[in-house]
Amino acid sequence: MAQCLDIDGSVLEGGGQILRISISVSAILGIPVRVINIRQGRSKPGLAAQHLKGIQLVADMCQAKLKGASIGSTEIEFTPGGKIKGGHYVADTQTAGSISLLLQVALPCALFADGPVTLDLKGGTNADMAPQIDYMDKVLRPVLKKFNADFSLKIHRRGYFPRGGGHVTVDVTPVRQLQSALITDRGHLLSVNGLSFVAGTLPIKLAYQMADGARQEIGQFPNVNINCYKEDRHMAPDNCSGIVLWCETSSGCVLGGDALGRRGTDAQAAGAQAGGALRAALLSRTCFDAHMQDQVIIYMALAEGRSAIMTGEVTLHTKTAIHIAELIAKTKFTIQPEGDMNIIECTGLGLINKNIPPE
Repeated sequence: MAQCLDIDGSVLEGGGQILRISISVSAILGIPVRVINIRQGRSKPGLAAQHLKGIQLVADMCQAKLKGASIGSTEIEFTPGGKIKGGHYVADTQTAGSISLLLQVALPCALFADGPVTLDLKGGTNADMAPQIDYMDKVLRPVLKKFNADFSLKIHRRGYFPRGGGHVTVDVTPVRQLQSALITDRGHLLSVNGLSFVAGTLPIKLAYQMADGARQEIGQFPNVNINCYKEDRHMAPDNCSGIVLWCETSSGCVLGGDALGRRGTDAQAAGAQAGGALRAALLSRTCFDAHMQDQVIIYMALAEGRSAIMTGEVTLHTKTAIHIAELIAKTKFTIQPEGDMNIIECTGLGLINKNIPPE
């Protein structure tokens, strides 16, 4: 049995992202890993429910052996057991832990499975400190299509802090190989779209106030369409409010911004937060918003050929993702400044899923 590769979970971003990328790449490449000092930089170090369920989900997919997989653990060993198997998998955080982060760790693995994968993910659909599930559908999905990857997503029930209870089904068709992507030309803006919602006992006027705040921040850009609505009580019985924005450009770039409402905070301010993030991206030449750039690193590392993406300031999350990808997959990334922008490049492994026949 191959020796475990040691990964320090306290470096750089020092949070759950190190764990997610480590486990995904480990499962896909069949490389055993030991992650130590897990979430050492957080107020409550160690595995929370969402991290634990994500690890166990991927372990189920590749029949991995696990050591140290328990709530609060600061060290785990993950030894993949073989190829990633298609099939139906369920992961339930039993908290408001983010479904989007469960998807982050499982989706790359599902793309290299030996057959179609259905993921039933339960927890929080619209959670703080994580992308809202609508962002994953409206922004991540079209970006991944550029790498020859896709998924479909159905929301059965919304889950909010603190009770959770959300339920999302994700269907993934595996690929034989991810293709490289050159995403360096932003093109011109075609439209800005958005969802502004309230749920539970919150009044619909809050959704309109969030949309107004977003529009004021977005400013002069044309074709801004934000759908304001109240969630059906059967879909979302608990209180929550939030907004998700995304824009499309002539070159096929998709950028987003989102925010959740907070008790005691002006709803318009939440909309302004999301709108301001999107406006800042639109006023630059970046092809990726700040929350998307790190999510594509794993796909760049695994794809065939040279990928290059144009970003703004390289975030700490992105530097962390690059560090882990280089450590496990032995790929090399370069960051080339171009004025106030940066071009991140990588020649990927060109990994072939031998379970999928060539076309």
